[in-house]
Amino acid sequence: MTPTLIKNHVAGATVEAYRIVKHGSSDGAVVHGTNGTSAALIGVTGELGAESGERVDVVRAGIAEVTFGGTVSRGAPVTATSTGKAVAAAPGGALNNYVIGFAEVDAVDGDIAPIMLAPSIMNGEGAPA
Repeated sequence: MTPTLIKNHVAGATVEAYRIVKHGSSDGAVVHGTNGTSAALIGVTGELGAESGERVDVVRAGIAEVTFGGTVSRGAPVTATSTGKAVAAAPGGALNNYVIGFAEVDAVDGDIAPIMLAPSIMNGEGAPA
């Protein structure tokens, strides 16, 4: 892991280690990222998770380790599952797909592997928004 920015947040619900997160319901709170079409993804939790109300470190820039939830090829854009695991991002028809970054290595379900953080949006046609 080569983080360039780690920010401490409050867990808005139980947040597991090495998971993609989004903003929670209050300022400064984070929760697991959920399907890539529902909300902007902001970072990846570090090696320690947290219970609701506890503090948790979130890597916001650089290279972060994340738990994968499916097969992803090196260089592919990555989004989140409903539990904050990393999966390949793809255009979502008329929907935008929030991307947290790009896989640094080939990975499969259950792997903890690095991604280069680059939060962005993939529009419904597959081109950057």
